[in-house]
Amino acid sequence: MAKLFGSNGVRGVINEDFTLELASCIAASAGSLLGKEMAVGRDGRTTSPMVRDAVVSALLSVGCNVHDFGVITTPSLQYMIKSSDLMGGIMVTASHNPPQFNGVKIMYHDGIEIPKTLEAEIESLVDKGGPPRCEWDQVGKVSYHDYVEAYTDAVISHVDAEAIRKAGLSVALDTGNGAAVHTAPVLASKLGCKVYTLNSEIDGAFPGRGSEPTPENLTDLKELIKATKSDLGIGFDGDGDRSIIIDEKSEAVWGDKTMSLMAQEYMKNHHGETLVTAIS
Repeated sequence: MAKLFGSNGVRGVINEDFTLELASCIAASAGSLLGKEMAVGRDGRTTSPMVRDAVVSALLSVGCNVHDFGVITTPSLQYMIKSSDLMGGIMVTASHNPPQFNGVKIMYHDGIEIPKTLEAEIESLVDKGGPPRCEWDQVGKVSYHDYVEAYTDAVISHVDAEAIRKAGLSVALDTGNGAAVHTAPVLASKLGCKVYTLNSEIDGAFPGRGSEPTPENLTDLKELIKATKSDLGIGFDGDGDRSIIIDEKSEAVWGDKTMSLMAQEYMKNHHGETLVTAIS
């Protein structure tokens, strides 16, 4: 049996090792296992619309109803799945990979990526050519949904919004021509921040910089922070599930530091509990 899933879904160079036929077979297999109500979203890559079409068609062909969220960040889609009582979802993205790549991430009903056992079941079905397709009168339907307001309001509900608004922060955002274009500036504005943006239009070729938000790729963001005297900057990857913070001195603040700050804040109201984090 072929091993398809890596650490974050299935990815490859489009039309080479990640084809529309493969995307369709994976989606049909996932839909047949996860349930009737499925979410679909995509990043802004040039090839994501055609992969999305293959995924949606495959889900419909196994009787799933598709809830289409359009261009969306992976965390936003995960939240919408969990909060909408959907049975699962498929995100069309290759995350921080170069523009010639694409892929799919498959989420469970709780918004978290599916467990290894389900990945193995999907791989087994794909190996057999996919699941049986439904009768013509059992084909699913597509509905279209907005998400920006619901998602950004949900994020705000988990922070001290009033304290942030009182701070009067200036924030520089490099959304990297990716899906975070739709959420990051809205979120910062709702929190009362003065917002400066960079690479703020969807472009699947990632003309502004490489999709991965490494310090080396964020030189323009560092310059924007200096020029605007911003308090901080944030750079995002293509599907908005990876970011890096740049401080007011244009130095990168790595994830272990931000995680420590988040852990300290969480433990203020959860005395005696244990936090667990992966180390990679």
